[in-house]
Amino acid sequence: MNQLLMAVMTVGAVLGGLDRLFKNRFGLGEKFEEGFRLLGSMALSMAGMICLAPVLADVLGRAIIPFYQAIGADPAMFGSVLAIDMGGYQLSKELAVNSLVGSYAGIVVSAVFGCTLVFTIPVGMGMICGKDREFFARGIMLGLAAMPVGLVVGGLLCGLSFVNSLHQNLPIFVAAFLLLLGLFKIPDKMVKGFCALAEGIRILVTVGLILAAVESFLGWNPLPGMAPIGEAMAVVSSIGVVLLGSLPAAELLRRLLAAPFSHLGKKLGVAPQSLTGMLVGLVSAIPVFSMYKDMDPKGKVASGAFLVSGTSLLAAHLGFTLSTEPEMLPALMGAKFCGAVTAAVLAMIFYKESDNSNI
Repeated sequence: MNQLLMAVMTVGAVLGGLDRLFKNRFGLGEKFEEGFRLLGSMALSMAGMICLAPVLADVLGRAIIPFYQAIGADPAMFGSVLAIDMGGYQLSKELAVNSLVGSYAGIVVSAVFGCTLVFTIPVGMGMICGKDREFFARGIMLGLAAMPVGLVVGGLLCGLSFVNSLHQNLPIFVAAFLLLLGLFKIPDKMVKGFCALAEGIRILVTVGLILAAVESFLGWNPLPGMAPIGEAMAVVSSIGVVLLGSLPAAELLRRLLAAPFSHLGKKLGVAPQSLTGMLVGLVSAIPVFSMYKDMDPKGKVASGAFLVSGTSLLAAHLGFTLSTEPEMLPALMGAKFCGAVTAAVLAMIFYKESDNSNI
């Protein structure tokens, strides 16, 4: 599967590059160029967090790990606050008392909750402009509310019992329940609070970049334990290379599915671009953010919800799992797919046109 996806992206990169040579005759060369143009916004959103991740894990771990122990959960679950490919897997395995729970936290939970916290939220808020941010925020909250479905499925598929899956994820499930309750009772305040959280993450990421730049220029580490900025930029650059192929491939996919998605969109009450965005999100969230301006409001909310669990299922997260613990692949795919579909359904059911009145 991973090789097939890489082959598709390779074809996308070749076609996009060739079209650029021929003056963007088919519109794929522009998507090829867009992959590089997005590097700046991605670096601003990601690099600082990657640099700070080891320090945050150490500092927060001292306060949070005792809490997990007090409720009988494995400390490995703390690793899920970081994305699977941004230190979450390594931290979970280091903290694990039970090796299976360590794998579950580092592969499954980090790919959903951690990825949303340190990647999808800050990068999405950085790339999505204006009022669209509030549609995105509503979608993310619905996606977090649906997250328990995927995490329980992932736990069952990796060998945990139903009760143990619930127990290990208790703090996350409580948070998800409170989010859903807040959406019903105080939706406007919840959106404002979520946007404030995203702004806080943006500030934290910027501070990380400043400190990393000081270390790079002077060789003096103002905050011991930070990852070098070169490592962070290597991660960003690798994503940029993927975008060279994924953006042209996504454009081709959009054109191929234009007719069937138009028919399905009419039945669901969303624009075809929104359905395409969800499909593309299984490869990467980045193209979805660039497509947001072309979506309808309901589709923007549904796409944001879908991305909480669904993002990178068929690309980065799949590849990471195959290279570390391939036996965890069914759990990863089951958790992310079930969580993503549940979130999109929730968004379709609970979206109201009146929600736009205050946006």
